[in-house]
Amino acid sequence: MTIRVLLADDQALLRATFRLLLDAAPDIEVVAEASTGDEAVAKALQAGPDVVLMDIRMPGSDGIAATGRIAGAQSLSGTRVLILTTFETDEHVLAALRAGASGFLGKGVDPADLLQAIRTVAAGESLLSPAATTALIGRFLAVPDQATVTADARLDELTTREREIVALAGTGLSNDEIGRRLSISAATAKTHVNRAMMKIGARDRAQLVVFAYETGLVTPGRS
Repeated sequence: MTIRVLLADDQALLRATFRLLLDAAPDIEVVAEASTGDEAVAKALQAGPDVVLMDIRMPGSDGIAATGRIAGAQSLSGTRVLILTTFETDEHVLAALRAGASGFLGKGVDPADLLQAIRTVAAGESLLSPAATTALIGRFLAVPDQATVTADARLDELTTREREIVALAGTGLSNDEIGRRLSISAATAKTHVNRAMMKIGARDRAQLVVFAYETGLVTPGRS
């Protein structure tokens, strides 16, 4: 199956470079390009891509606002947003994850890693950047004005086991690693993760990580 991609970046040269790389892959096709956040939303609604490669800093409506609108569009429930940023430690990355992004990568990513990232996100998994999204989230939630644990009624919907697994997922553990930690199979861990995601309304694992930090299931700086 061909993965349909929308490129959203205000730099035409960068879009052209990415298009050459992606179109050369046998299983990936660039179906649209956008230079602003508003255009990205309009093109996404028109083309219905599987993945949007979204720059954060664009004129007008930025990538964060565009991500929120795409993630909130019912007709784009199957579309995943992968943030591309020049600075992987940019605090806006956390806002993008909260808005509904499935992960992020630095623009200096190796071509092979970019292609694999697109495939990962298109398959419904979140992409926790090689620079460690979980570490980034932990750092920013540790800042005093962002560290407040929020009361969330969705916690009451989770079983004790699901809370335990969400906490482990929040520290960046894979299903295999969670399974080994709890002496259960990876398939069972995945089932618990999927049920927890459904209960809290998380689009993917990246949203689960944010939820774990914001509700105090994971404390920044502690594994």
